Amino acid sequence: MVVISRKPVDPFRWIYKHRQVGLSKQEGRLETLYGFLLRVSKVLPYIGGAALTFMMFLTVADVLLRAGGHPILGVYEMVALSLAVVIGFTIPKVSLDRGHVYMEILLDKLSKKNKAILNTFTRILCILLFAMVGYNLFLIGQEFHTSGEVSSTLKLPFFPIPYFVGVCCFIECFVFVSDIVKIWKGQYE
Repeated sequence: MVVISRKPVDPFRWIYKHRQVGLSKQEGRLETLYGFLLRVSKVLPYIGGAALTFMMFLTVADVLLRAGGHPILGVYEMVALSLAVVIGFTIPKVSLDRGHVYMEILLDKLSKKNKAILNTFTRILCILLFAMVGYNLFLIGQEFHTSGEVSSTLKLPFFPIPYFVGVCCFIECFVFVSDIVKIWKGQYE
C-alpha cells in the first residue's frame, strides 16, 4: 500500500494570493477583482456561443420543416431573444481582447502621455455610456416584469433578457475600469 501525503488546500487561497507575490493589499484586491473579471468574461462568450448555435439550428430546422409544410412556431421570437443574449454576453470578452475596431490615426501622432489621457477619456465616456445603458435595461426589465409582458406566440417572458444584458453592460464598465488601470500602469499596448 502506497500512501501519498498531500498538503491541505486552503479554500480561500485566492484571497491571499497578493501576499504570495509581494503586492500591496490594494494591488492585491485589484488583481483579485481583475481575475474575477477575467473568469466571468471567459464564461459569458460560451453562453453567447450556445445561444448562437441554438439560433443556427433552430433557423435551419425551421427552414427544412417549413419546406415540408410544418414550420416551428415562435422561431422569430426565440431567435430575437437569443440574438440579444449573443450580443450582450460577448461584449465584455471582445473588449478584454481588444477585438473592436480602433481608429489609431490620431493616436499614432500623440505622445505616450497624451495617448494615455485620450484613452482614459474615451474609457470614461464608455463607462458612462454602458452604465446608462445597463441602468435603462434594468428599468426596462422591471417594466416588463411588472407588466407581465410576454412574447405573442410562445408566451415567453421578456424581462430576463434586459436584466441579463444589463448585467453584461455593468461588467463592461468594469472592463473599462481595468483598461484605465492598465493604461496608467503602462501595460495597455
